[in-house]
Amino acid sequence: MVLTYNSFDKKEKLSGVMRYTINKVNISGSDIDFAYLCEVLDNKEKLVFKEEIMIHQKGDIMYIDMGNFLNKAAFQQEGSIPAEVEVKGNNMEIPLNPTPGQTLPDANIEMAMKMGFVNMKMSADITNRKVEAIEEISVTGGSFKCYKFSGDVNTVAMGIKVQTKTVEWFAKGIGTVKTENYDKKGNLSGRTELVEIKNQ
Repeated sequence: MVLTYNSFDKKEKLSGVMRYTINKVNISGSDIDFAYLCEVLDNKEKLVFKEEIMIHQKGDIMYIDMGNFLNKAAFQQEGSIPAEVEVKGNNMEIPLNPTPGQTLPDANIEMAMKMGFVNMKMSADITNRKVEAIEEISVTGGSFKCYKFSGDVNTVAMGIKVQTKTVEWFAKGIGTVKTENYDKKGNLSGRTELVEIKNQ
């Protein structure tokens, strides 16, 4: 399965494309590991970088790589993330059968790399995570029954702090369908939506 997403800025201009291809699925009892090839492209669909990410399902909880919340393209060299990049943090938990009003655990990640005399650091913390509702939504890629999640995102990059809020719609069997990001004043700063599902 290949999932393609388009990202738009606050002026509704295409800012980038992401493509996730499921490469492997390993099942062990109630535990499932999904290996995705993640490709990030610019608004002209030129490859910026790619990497393989893992999503783990243990029982009725999915554990998502928090690296999705950082601009890892800033660390890329020749289209991939160098081995000397240090990554610390936990995975974001998404229950498969959440209840509206339910609170969810915080999540965080930190990436660091030394480039010559410069130490590059990025971090992201997601707090106040909760299940908002169950909604039917339609995007370019189709219509889905989704769980709506929200959370506060605090990122730090090269000493600059940014506070945002993220709202995400998640569908069983698909994953993220739509994401909206808001600045600290509550204005929409960008969004991402699923535009195509393709089986190879």
